[in-house]
Amino acid sequence: MPALALPFTLIGRTTLAILATIGQVTLFALSTLSHLLRPPFYFREFLSALMNIGWYSLPVVGLTAFFTGGALALQIYSGGARFNAEAVVPSIVAIGMVRELGPVLGGLMVAARVASSIAAEIGTMKVTEQIDALVTLSTHPMKYLTVPRVLAATLAVPVLVAIGDIIGIMGGFVIGTGRLGFNESVYLQNTVDFLEPWDIGSGLVKGAVFGFIVATMGCYYGMSSGRGAQGVGRATKSAVVAASVLILAANYILTEAFFSA
Repeated sequence: MPALALPFTLIGRTTLAILATIGQVTLFALSTLSHLLRPPFYFREFLSALMNIGWYSLPVVGLTAFFTGGALALQIYSGGARFNAEAVVPSIVAIGMVRELGPVLGGLMVAARVASSIAAEIGTMKVTEQIDALVTLSTHPMKYLTVPRVLAATLAVPVLVAIGDIIGIMGGFVIGTGRLGFNESVYLQNTVDFLEPWDIGSGLVKGAVFGFIVATMGCYYGMSSGRGAQGVGRATKSAVVAASVLILAANYILTEAFFSA
């Protein structure tokens, strides 16, 4: 092969590999949705996944939202002071949290914690041949492992986003009233006056989409994990990276759909 053609060969192989992965992930997601609509449904696995994804992710999501809301209030106040527009801090903090920062940061925190956990758990089950044992026992791995986790994440992440929005706005309130000198009642009134129902609803829709992405990526890379500890490690890393990138891409697409002029 001529040396001049080598870069184009590498580009072509990389492009084909990316397209193949996109196709495999799409088919995996569609298969998950199809199994979700057909019995049996393993309710105990669903409750366990709901507890692991929802309840145990609440501390990290809450802390992230609180400090983000406080930092956002400081930044907006600092920038608004250049134009004598310090009064917009409460409204922009609220809108920024519920529309954008709450869903995205919540989704990324859940991706870092949950996608890695799911990929490692399912990958280890594959390495130790527990998935083969499920097949031997006439239990479909997709129904037993994937469907409960994907459904739990799709339902739990919007709740986490809603709680994170409240905590983030409270972080801005604490900094705004305690550090920046805002009146408590005026700050809360401006927050309520400038928020619209669709601002909150759009963030919750994003949360559901991000939850689906996180669990799907964790299950897909866990199911396709290579043998041995290195295979599980690669699956865990790939799940977190893919979930994070897809969350950011989906966020732009949803924002364009919801708020484009």
